[in-house]
Amino acid sequence: MDLWTDIAKNISVATSSTTGKDFCIHKKSSVAGGCISSAFRISDGAQEYFVKLNSAEQLEMFTAEAEGLQEIAKAKAVHVPSPVCYGTSHGQAYLVMEALELGASKPESMTLLGEQLAAMHQTTQPKFGWYRDNTIGATHQPNQWNHDWLSFWREQRLGFQLTLAAEKGAHRSLINKGEQLLDNTDIFFTNYQPQASLLHGDLWSGNYAITTQGVPVIFDPAVYFGDREADIAMTELFGGFSQDFYAAYNNAWPLDDGYKTRKIFYNLYHILNHFNLFGGSYASQAEDMMDRLLLEIIK
Repeated sequence: MDLWTDIAKNISVATSSTTGKDFCIHKKSSVAGGCISSAFRISDGAQEYFVKLNSAEQLEMFTAEAEGLQEIAKAKAVHVPSPVCYGTSHGQAYLVMEALELGASKPESMTLLGEQLAAMHQTTQPKFGWYRDNTIGATHQPNQWNHDWLSFWREQRLGFQLTLAAEKGAHRSLINKGEQLLDNTDIFFTNYQPQASLLHGDLWSGNYAITTQGVPVIFDPAVYFGDREADIAMTELFGGFSQDFYAAYNNAWPLDDGYKTRKIFYNLYHILNHFNLFGGSYASQAEDMMDRLLLEIIK
């Protein structure tokens, strides 16, 4: 009996127990796209689910992901796949979710996504952060509550990634420029006071889709409450979303003029994280972004 057979039995039992419907995996098919976890569609011939697998040490990552999906679902704005159950089996952590039938992107669906994301961002808290830490990619993401957005970003976002970058052997020039930015972040917020909006947290083009029914869906969140511009900035980072999306979002809730500069500031967090995960040219990309921001400081 192979390892998957043993794991499948435990996933089947956990899924049956959670849903109240008997489920026994008869078919498993791989799903491409993930670079952190393995992903599959599982079926008993009548019911189908989506499941992620990783090492048992990553159970907290899956737990946080499930709770993040539930947090977004509570806002009743954008559809997310419903988490079913999670746990460990034979050295593997698993997360079982609703399986969605995905189709092609259409202009009207992207317009709807823009409107729905603006509505999700109108779910707010008096403080920035979240009730638990989670991950951004495979990197720990701290989310301790803070009433001050700039302190939160300095300490738990940009400063946290700079510390990791130093440990990864980043050039001193990158660290020095990052520290200079940390000392001057307030200059980007002179006439702007962000609300603590519900954020997806990792909203690049690989983390949204459109169902065959034309319904937008977002997934793989790194949820926290923060400046909505941080979410919009990341949509522009790796390929970008469609102009229909941006037009609809701005029509629903226009972005502040200072966003054009702050989006570089926010995306620096993600580029530093990519350097810390993958190394390579992300260091020079991060320095280029820092140089552009530092020019704004000395104007």
